[in-house]
Amino acid sequence: MTAGDSNGRLDDDDYPANIMGRAAEMLGTTPGFLRAIGEARLITPLRSEGGHRRYSRYQLRIAARARELVDQGTPVEAACRIIVLEDQLEEAQRINDEYRRAAESACP
Repeated sequence: MTAGDSNGRLDDDDYPANIMGRAAEMLGTTPGFLRAIGEARLITPLRSEGGHRRYSRYQLRIAARARELVDQGTPVEAACRIIVLEDQLEEAQRINDEYRRAAESACP
């Protein structure tokens, strides 16, 4: 990844612009916490050519939610499962809303 590759992509939520140390600093946590949620497969950071983990802003939002749950006393594995279930619920609600709108527009 070169500087030219990253120009214009820093506003992209999925662009892995943050190295592990910076990501941990932004979240107020440790690199070990980021490794733990990676091992739990909540997020999968991209690896640089040198093998370093890089995180997107989207992944950092997910990690921040996990940290919030862990700070409330939830074990890391349970926090990761809660976040996956929250995401699935949000997606199901979105799909239901689409079906509902389609049904309403089909009714005369």
